[in-house]
Amino acid sequence: MAALAAVALLAGCSAEAPPSPQASPSPDYTSTYEATPPTELAPLRGTSVPEGSLPHAALVAKIDNHWDARPQVGLERTDIVYEELVEGGITRYVAVWHSDIPELLGPIRSIRPMDPEIAGSLGGIIFYAGGQPRFVSMMRQTSLYNAIHGQQDTSAYMYRSGDRSAPHNVIVRAKEFLAAHSDIAAPPQQFAYSLDAASSTAAKEGSPTATLRLAFSTQFVPTWTWDAASARYLRWQDGAPDVDSAGDQLSAVNVVTLRVPVTNGYGVPKTELLGSGEAWITTGGATVHGSWHKDSIAAPITLLDDRGITVRLGAGNTWVELVPLDGSVAIEPPA
Repeated sequence: MAALAAVALLAGCSAEAPPSPQASPSPDYTSTYEATPPTELAPLRGTSVPEGSLPHAALVAKIDNHWDARPQVGLERTDIVYEELVEGGITRYVAVWHSDIPELLGPIRSIRPMDPEIAGSLGGIIFYAGGQPRFVSMMRQTSLYNAIHGQQDTSAYMYRSGDRSAPHNVIVRAKEFLAAHSDIAAPPQQFAYSLDAASSTAAKEGSPTATLRLAFSTQFVPTWTWDAASARYLRWQDGAPDVDSAGDQLSAVNVVTLRVPVTNGYGVPKTELLGSGEAWITTGGATVHGSWHKDSIAAPITLLDDRGITVRLGAGNTWVELVPLDGSVAIEPPA
């Protein structure tokens, strides 16, 4: 009996619960997550930029393309360049800066009757070196601030450079002028964009394109050649690389070619940009055919493919070639 009692006592002791362990306090948790800063699209390039980083106006300038005006100043930093036919069979540019404002730009020249239709959708500031009073009046009727060489409000910001001859030497202090007009609103978006050149409409759906040859006249036949290494098209004029003021060849992510009527009712060639016509959009090594449409001076150009679907450019800079109907467009595939 004593042995049984001892066994029972041991059994009772083994059934007792062990003491609970003491929980140690958890260390304070500190998150290392950092929210990604918000972004938005640069309206004239389609690239991603920090939100609110481009609140300022676009700068538009009538840029000389005479042989004595080359190399131009700041042209390599443009968002958009429009090339137009003027008298004598030569071309000039309506160049646009917004994402990247240079210290200086130029040389600027006088206004022409098609320039309100080209620049009217951009708003902002337009620089030019005068022009016929009726053409100046047409430009003043747009929403752009007219910054004209020789006027009191531009005298501190425009000068004649000593390194080239007149009239091809009027230069603009662009950043200074913009800083003095910080109340002018940013431009609206002009084109639809994809993330990059490879995902653009032309690259995905177009025909492979090694070279574009665009005849504005017998004298002016600019050429664009595909450079796969940079995923850009390189510009040529007069059979040689078209270079910037640093000696680098001008290039573009997108080359938009529009066939346009050119009339002479004003005594000078006038590109007719209100209406519609044939278009070729070249991006990412390929070209897609379509049409362009512009309904009013204040409306941007709309680009549609042959199915009526909006064409998306690659994010980056764009040259718009306004080729006359009596000029020519040659699109050459790789050899």
